[in-house]
Amino acid sequence: MNFNTTSAKPFLTCKDHSISGENFSLIHNRNLDLLKTDPIPENLEPYYESKDYISHTDGKTSVFEFVYQTVKNYALSLKLQHLKKYHPKKGRLLDLGAGTGDFLKRAKDKGWAISGVEPNMGARQKAEGKEVYLEKGLEKLKNNKYDAITLWHVLEHVTNLEETIAQLKNALEANGTLFIAVPNFKSFDANHYQQFWAAYDVPRHIWHFSRTAIKAIFENHELTLVETIPMKFDAYYVSLLSEKYKSGFMNPFKAFYIASLSNYKARSTKEYSSLIYVLKHQK
Repeated sequence: MNFNTTSAKPFLTCKDHSISGENFSLIHNRNLDLLKTDPIPENLEPYYESKDYISHTDGKTSVFEFVYQTVKNYALSLKLQHLKKYHPKKGRLLDLGAGTGDFLKRAKDKGWAISGVEPNMGARQKAEGKEVYLEKGLEKLKNNKYDAITLWHVLEHVTNLEETIAQLKNALEANGTLFIAVPNFKSFDANHYQQFWAAYDVPRHIWHFSRTAIKAIFENHELTLVETIPMKFDAYYVSLLSEKYKSGFMNPFKAFYIASLSNYKARSTKEYSSLIYVLKHQK
């Protein structure tokens, strides 16, 4: 994949609402229908250093945290159903960006042999309290093979996209399955909120995918898209946070309306706020 920012076109300017307040550009590669954050800070670690960073906390102290954790709990059950569909006999599971370990804990309880990677030390410590032991990086796991590999809202964070996908392919068994969940910038709620759309989350989100981009990028690595699954609940907490960025408060009634409208329109367009892509080796 060649993403040349000099030939790509400006798409939008977004603010880091979470931590720095800095502005970043989104550059559009029209051939792939893929956006990239520009510039990418040399050191991204400070942009994750917040006790409120949602995937690194188990908190329920705010309305948004409560909604997020409630939806997450339900979503975990759905994710396990997707795993079971493709691997009813269980097997070896690798979860990248495992956060505080809730998904792996559920999978372990269901009989999966689990491994996980999470760069954030605080999140790893929370996972240890659930008896889920995570690696900081892929290095210690690079010679292992897995029946299923999951990245739940992780691929948008990686700095080297091509290298990461190559590593995933090499770690996947010949009959294995790759599950990729990412936001969809082609959704109605993304178009409605524009620069305030919370799922842009610059600069932590480096890549911003469309269905076209996912299919093309993974086909280049001989991985075939076999199913696309909507994540309907994502629209609700993304809209809640987007309302906060746009108007200064979450405005739950307006957020619920926009999220519901987004899901309704996606019934025909298939452009849900977030999507799970299921991929397998090309035959």
